[in-house]
Amino acid sequence: MRAVFATDLSDAIETALESRICLECLGRYGITEVHLLNVTSPNVTTGMPGSDVGRQTRRGLERQADLLREEGFDVETHVVRGTPHRRINGLAEQVGADLIIVGSRGKSPLRERFIGGTARDVARTAVRPLLVQRIVETEDEHEIANEHLFQRVLYATDFSENAERAFEQFRYLQEATQEATLLHVTPPERRSEPDVVEDAEARLAELADRLEGMGIETRTVVREGEAVEEILAAEAEFDPTSILMGSRGRSRIRRLLLGSTSEKVTARASCNVLLVPPRQFG
Repeated sequence: MRAVFATDLSDAIETALESRICLECLGRYGITEVHLLNVTSPNVTTGMPGSDVGRQTRRGLERQADLLREEGFDVETHVVRGTPHRRINGLAEQVGADLIIVGSRGKSPLRERFIGGTARDVARTAVRPLLVQRIVETEDEHEIANEHLFQRVLYATDFSENAERAFEQFRYLQEATQEATLLHVTPPERRSEPDVVEDAEARLAELADRLEGMGIETRTVVREGEAVEEILAAEAEFDPTSILMGSRGRSRIRRLLLGSTSEKVTARASCNVLLVPPRQFG
């Protein structure tokens, strides 16, 4: 399996690549080949006489590539110019990537996390599964929020086709996931409908049986309320290392928009987020 790993050559990304635990988790997910990509601004000139930008970029990229090679990954490096999210998604399609990885830096003292511009734009347009890896900034260093990327997964589902597609990720996660929480949030206006909660509980139980068969310890939770708030409340209660959910497109266009629930959860969650886009339409 292939991954496109976006790097801006910052200390934050270096911290992620230096984490043996993170890289082992990617290996258990099934990743064996990594395309390490740096996107430079179209305004940055690397070829002028006396310019050292190109050499510095290549040197930094090779240093990070060596960290991946030391953990047994096959690595190819890419330096391109352009708009980051377009180049990241373009390379992912070109090489047939199974996963895109981008870092998102949040400031730990703040109650509400935030997603960086590049990560947000990739999430809104990705046609491949996307791992938004949370990297926490402290005063003088960076830390990985959850090094065991997929050890505990919170799967949020509305039982839509795209949510079912996200659930298929457990085929790859089963070697890396020990515990899963399956969550459905019922809008308050539907709680009065006959059998709504019982139906949701039964559907979650069926999914739980499938995961238990994979050796993953599973719990099911049905909550009432606003989806984003309840997903974040479940994150606080169950302490997952990643949230898994689908990002629903709003039209059959090539560039798919991120659903508002997915976007808000990705922006505000403290842990990693694994987003699965809708199937591509021909």
